[in-house]
Amino acid sequence: MALVPVAEALERLLEGARPTGSESVALIDAAGRVLAEPVVALRTQPPFNASAMDGYAVRAADIASVPAQLSVIGMAPAGRGFDGAVRNGQAVRIFTGAPLPEGADTIVIQENVRDLGGGVIEVTEPTAEGRNIRRVGLDFTKGDVLLEKGRLLDPAALSLAASANHPSVSVVRRPLVAIIATGDELLPPGSELGPDQIISSNAYGVAAAAQSVGARALDLGIAADRKEAIAALVRQAVEQGADVIVTLGGASVGDHDLIHDVLTGEGMTLDFWKIAMRPGKPLMFGRLGEISCIGLPGNPVASLVCSQLFLKPLLARLGSRGFQQDMREARLGTAMPANDLRQDYVRAVLREEAGVLVATPFGIQDSSMLRMLADADGLIVREPFAPAAAAGASCSVLMLR
Repeated sequence: MALVPVAEALERLLEGARPTGSESVALIDAAGRVLAEPVVALRTQPPFNASAMDGYAVRAADIASVPAQLSVIGMAPAGRGFDGAVRNGQAVRIFTGAPLPEGADTIVIQENVRDLGGGVIEVTEPTAEGRNIRRVGLDFTKGDVLLEKGRLLDPAALSLAASANHPSVSVVRRPLVAIIATGDELLPPGSELGPDQIISSNAYGVAAAAQSVGARALDLGIAADRKEAIAALVRQAVEQGADVIVTLGGASVGDHDLIHDVLTGEGMTLDFWKIAMRPGKPLMFGRLGEISCIGLPGNPVASLVCSQLFLKPLLARLGSRGFQQDMREARLGTAMPANDLRQDYVRAVLREEAGVLVATPFGIQDSSMLRMLADADGLIVREPFAPAAAAGASCSVLMLR
């Protein structure tokens, strides 16, 4: 099977990916979710003409010239309006959010009033008619579409939905990613290792990549290098409703690389296998019914680079989220040799010099070296058959943070 170019692989992987459906969630649990339906106002806000300040509700005609003395006939705290009406020469003590009493047309702030005692106040500063009043419907009116389908529910959107009297909202169901590590040599972190064993680390980075675009991660653990052990976890993923199955390792062509046979044996239709990229050549993709199956390389760096390039865009599509790789233009901090037929993703550190971004690749690019990936600010993207480039030449960088 010929190596598939990165752009073509991504296009084929995203083709046919559909949003995962919807569910209703309580507003308190909806932060960061994506609306599956518009939010329509169930009420008008404010529902009445309301005071915007603490002060006194008056008739503007009574304070046309100041100082002006008025009789205080009552009080209007928030949540309990004044029942009567304001007449000539009268005022009502009022607080922010309280309904404007009948007959009043202006709020004088309390700083511009002097209490003379005996229920009499003196207005000391002029106030224009209509000042400090929030008119009914100022924010929105019942029936208004406040939030469109596809909106990411940030703090402001959640508060708006609540003020429109929605206790819950319809959101896109978060895609479920089942993660299966494979290999007799692997043990989970915290284990006592034998002389030929290593720690299984890839699942944690892949889960974090999934969660960063709003998906849920289900770690199904480590399968031994036996077809029946891998198949058992694949079936468990299907039973638990996974939208995506991610396998870690075992996707190459060695005697112990069993993922292809197991997945096709379970009914997966293979789409492509092996990408023209470095690191990440042995990536595999297919579909098991409606489930997308991604076989990631076992090398940790390759696994995480492929998660950035392929898994995150897929999950964003399934979860109705926008996703854009953060690509920047930079200058090479050192010379780079000509490239071969594969697209390279070269770990690099970035710095700014005189307003120009400079990318300097690490001297070693072994795909097992996680520390170097953790230290990298970005990946220099080298196109297939790119010629040798001198220090200072232009380059493209995929930002990692």
